[in-house]
Amino acid sequence: MRLDKVLADMGLGTRTELKKAIRKGCVTVNRQVVTDAAFSIREEEPPEITYLGKRVEYHPFEYYMMNKPAGVLTATADRHQQTVLDLMSAERRRDLFPVGRLDKDTEGLLLLTNDGVLAHRLLAPRFHVDKLYEAKICGSLTGDDVRKFREGIRYDENLTAEPAALEILETGGSSSRARITIHEGKFHQVKKMVEALGDGRKVMTLKRLRMGPLVLDPALAPGDARPLTEEERALLYQCAGISYNPKT
Repeated sequence: MRLDKVLADMGLGTRTELKKAIRKGCVTVNRQVVTDAAFSIREEEPPEITYLGKRVEYHPFEYYMMNKPAGVLTATADRHQQTVLDLMSAERRRDLFPVGRLDKDTEGLLLLTNDGVLAHRLLAPRFHVDKLYEAKICGSLTGDDVRKFREGIRYDENLTAEPAALEILETGGSSSRARITIHEGKFHQVKKMVEALGDGRKVMTLKRLRMGPLVLDPALAPGDARPLTEEERALLYQCAGISYNPKT
């Protein structure tokens, strides 16, 4: 990977700014000044890099857990609305992206990374990665609704949700609370499945608690994020069928 791209990915400036800084001798690689922005960096064996005298800690891949708040877009950028990446530190690397999508009004667990292979595996239907949500639902739920979820629900002329799990936590009166586990990630899937039950039922609030083996950290306040632990990373790789190398 080019030296200027490595520094840009780490959030140290734009490629144009960094090329100028490199030409001025502001960057060292293994304690030697490098003035060529195209200098090749081996991701498998990252060298010691400094920029303006400060050590640059470079890792090919980074992984973060976020407790996404309602009202924020799951996107890398938007000209008019706040995105989940806007909530990250200004010093974050620039190649991070959210794995999958939570609706603007949905809260909870969101994985952010620059590891495209892992993201693809976690989202691919053939890997059947579970997603667990807690929902507040307008209307009461019954055992028959549990059966319908278990058998799979057709919620429009073309789309049918695969069998899912509906666990009723509280029900009766005007609202219910339930946990829903799905294996897909279709657009507005949980909301459409609930609405397909009929009788005016709909999701009022929705929060994702788990994605595969990754569980939302209860210590994370809405809008906060933290790096994954080595154990969490290893579990995600195992879930995705990828060999895990803790050095990456």
